[in-house]
Formats: sequence, C-alpha cells, structure tokens
Amino acid sequence: MLSILNILEDTTVDGPGFRTAIYAAGCPNGCPGCHNPESWDINRGQWMSTDEILQKVLADDFADVTFSGGDPMYQPEGFAELASAIKRKSRKNIWCYTGYTFEKLLKNPRQAQLLEYIDVLVDGRYRQELRDEDLQFRGSSNQRLIDVQASLKSGKTTLYRSTSTPGL
Repeated sequence: MLSILNILEDTTVDGPGFRTAIYAAGCPNGCPGCHNPESWDINRGQWMSTDEILQKVLADDFADVTFSGGDPMYQPEGFAELASAIKRKSRKNIWCYTGYTFEKLLKNPRQAQLLEYIDVLVDGRYRQELRDEDLQFRGSSNQRLIDVQASLKSGKTTLYRSTSTPGL
C-alpha cells in the first residue's frame, strides 16, 4: 500500500512528453519554499494498492510515468513494487523526483532497490536561494537530472541528456 496525494494524468511539467504523475504523501526534508508542503505528512494521502495505481498508469497507452510528491523514496518498497510492475507490463519511461542525492540513495538498500526501475532521477533538495525558473523539470540549480540506468551500469553518476528536449 502507498499513501498517494494525487494521480494526475497527461501532465507535461513533470518530465518530457505526456506523463501520468503519481504524487506520494510523506517527505522528511521540509525544504523551505517547497511548492507542495501539504505533501510532507504521509497521513494526508489516500492509501492505495499498487494494483489500483498500476491500472491507472496502464490505462493511458501514450503517457510515461513520473513519481513525485512528497518524496517517493519515503515509501521505497511500495514504489519499487509499482515500478517493477510498470516495467513488466509496459515500455513506459519512469522519472522520479527526490530530495535525496543519488549517491545517498545508493547507500540505502531499501531506496537503491527502487533505482533499478527508474530511468531519470531528479535529485537533491529544493533550495529556495538557488531557484531558477529557466530550468526545465526542476526548481533549483543544485538539482540534477540523472540517467539512472547509465549511472548504475558505469558505476559513476551520469547526467541525463535529452536528444529531443533542448537545454537538458
């Protein structure tokens, strides 16, 4: 079961193209200036099974998937189960937003398990003093877009470079 604030279909702001965004409840970071502070409390979400969420994701053949929040890494086992099912049953690309750094996630076995299914990780806490409205798909300049699968394969952090979205 996952505590979910919202599932937004056909969004274009949480990654390239049309996406189904799944907003997790629960975040331990409490970043000043967060655009979604109501997401910090895990009890503000609705408890949903991974199968319920999966059905919504698979219903849209053309949308990829974004895990956001809150912080999906606050519920890593449930999101790993969901991501695994998405990958088994579709060819959907998965992006994940987190306040943790990629390097810190690798050191936590519970969170590292979710990374196995993530294509692009937007990592790092939002920092109000580094806010940059010109950045695509992130709020502050310390946050990185990481090609997770290339990073895991090479053993070093590899930034995501889009061939179809200029500036990424």
